[in-house]
Amino acid sequence: MHILITAPDDIRVKYTALRGKTQVDAISRLRPTGDGPRVALLTALKTLARRVQALTTEHDALTAALDTAATEHNPGLRAAFGVGPDTAAQLLVTAGGNPDRLRTEASFAALCGVAPVPASSGRTNRHRLSRGGDRRANAALYRIALVRMSSDARTREYVARQTAAGRTKKEIIRLLKGAIAREIFRYLTTPVTVPDVSDLRPARQAKNITLTTVAEHFGVWPAVISCIERGTRRDDDLASAYRDWLTTA
Repeated sequence: MHILITAPDDIRVKYTALRGKTQVDAISRLRPTGDGPRVALLTALKTLARRVQALTTEHDALTAALDTAATEHNPGLRAAFGVGPDTAAQLLVTAGGNPDRLRTEASFAALCGVAPVPASSGRTNRHRLSRGGDRRANAALYRIALVRMSSDARTREYVARQTAAGRTKKEIIRLLKGAIAREIFRYLTTPVTVPDVSDLRPARQAKNITLTTVAEHFGVWPAVISCIERGTRRDDDLASAYRDWLTTA
């Protein structure tokens, strides 16, 4: 908060040492006391913190509703790696508003602005990035690409190979967006059955096994196991291995 930066030293030092939700929660519990200017400052901070809390609650509720709607409409799309509620909803909106342009993978790629545009000259044969199409759908593919570049092992290996081949990061992302567009096209045009994972959490809890224990066994973060249990992240191989491990644990 900007007000906190210009606050008296004792207030600034106390609360700037905190971060994120912890900071907001602490400020929301302030009890304004002191002289007039100090009370006004603390009241302003407390009011802003409570506004942040209200907006966060509203955001979480709307995101949950959006997640439910996107999952019910196309569970395969929502379960794809790196596809969150916002990106899934945007891609569904793009597809729903342009059903006549979903005939082929190439037409969908052009719709999303990821189809390479010929830009050859003389003996030089090259393509440039398309600036057309639905830019919101393009941004959704970009976010999916970034998530996979940071968290998906196969994508990271692909990026490493392309980097070794001399491609720039911008070129690699363009290639990834094209590949993701082809994958998304299949989800949008072909019903995909998502394996049921609702049994995983009850089975783990019945054996009093913590998320940390499971995560350590499979060499991943506890958040990954939690996402798989809740169905917000799809990894069929890990889910199957997790189920087999729970059976023998």
